[in-house]
Amino acid sequence: MSDDYIEISFRLVAALAAGGIIGLERSYRGRAAGFRTHALVCLASSLLMLVTVYESQWFSSQGGSRVVVDPTRMAQGIMTGIGFLGAGVIVKEGLSVRGLTTAGSIWVTAAIGILTGIGFYFAAGIGAVLTLGTLSVFRWIESKIPTEFYANFSVRFARDAVMPETRLRRLVSEHGFTVYNLNYRLVAEGAQFEYRMVLRAVGEDGVRALSDALKGDATVIEYRIAPASD
Repeated sequence: MSDDYIEISFRLVAALAAGGIIGLERSYRGRAAGFRTHALVCLASSLLMLVTVYESQWFSSQGGSRVVVDPTRMAQGIMTGIGFLGAGVIVKEGLSVRGLTTAGSIWVTAAIGILTGIGFYFAAGIGAVLTLGTLSVFRWIESKIPTEFYANFSVRFARDAVMPETRLRRLVSEHGFTVYNLNYRLVAEGAQFEYRMVLRAVGEDGVRALSDALKGDATVIEYRIAPASD
């Protein structure tokens, strides 16, 4: 019995450590679901799997019969529940979506917790290493690869001093951007006119130059360039 308690303690500590290490990377990136969230998810998954692995310690059969608990059903229930937690960290801001990577890391952390809970340490260790590699090394690789850059762009003018659309498109194009989903609207009780659109470019070198150009235009009342990122 004492050996079981030592093994249970080791599995829980290992799950807490694995989840905490993955969560540290997310905390470093400034994500809301970070160190404590990932540590708790991994620990909870491990705890729930111990319910089935050590079923003999809490379930007593009657009449000589024995009920066998299927650990895979518990794992399925855990992963289904984690889906709701992962969905909670995904945030849609206008046309951009944030939190997908964090949701994925929460999901894989739950899987690592399940493996630790059943004592499959090798697979849990490899999974933790590969997860950290994906979150850190792959991020570095992504930074070196030319990628498409998207930003939500809005700009306002006085109603009687609106920049023509052709001129605005030319200004945006001169800084390396392509316009998508252009929208128009009146704001401030009709006193101002606003363009809203999605900008696309390869890289984000033109953002600063476009911002400077808009700051130097006296007809611009207000503008916003919000990168759409994970």
